[in-house]
Amino acid sequence: MADEKLTTCLWFDGQAEEAANHYVSIFKNSALGEVTRSGEGGPGEPGSVMTVEWEVNGQKFVGLNGGPEFTFNEAVSFMVHCDDQAEVDYYWNRLVEGGQEAPCGWLKDRFGLSWQIVPKVLYELMSDPDPEKAGRATQAMLATHGKLDIAALKKAHAGG
Repeated sequence: MADEKLTTCLWFDGQAEEAANHYVSIFKNSALGEVTRSGEGGPGEPGSVMTVEWEVNGQKFVGLNGGPEFTFNEAVSFMVHCDDQAEVDYYWNRLVEGGQEAPCGWLKDRFGLSWQIVPKVLYELMSDPDPEKAGRATQAMLATHGKLDIAALKKAHAGG
């Protein structure tokens, strides 16, 4: 038991396999795993996908086709830490496709799962020892609806 790792289980309403394929197509160092199908005794139609496993950068996930009873909300989100604007743009554009933009660099993907696409430099700007600079960077982030722009954050931090 000591070697057990955490696996994130995500509840879908029939789209678990589609979601797994989507996420694996976006993230490097990812792979699909085992797919479990319903048998004659259910749940679901015989042969339908019950669960699908995938891994992203060493983190294991299971998608469970549990039905419409539960849906995702912003109380849980996944953060993607990006080195530069090109990475921010890549992850943002791929994950928001079919979904919707939200404030402060957040988005909901087409499955309703919330993501935060965060440039690593944001942490440096917001924790600057100069409280005015840090405050301006924080306010710029809070005022953003949609994708964060590193140049705009740096400009606000500098006072421009």
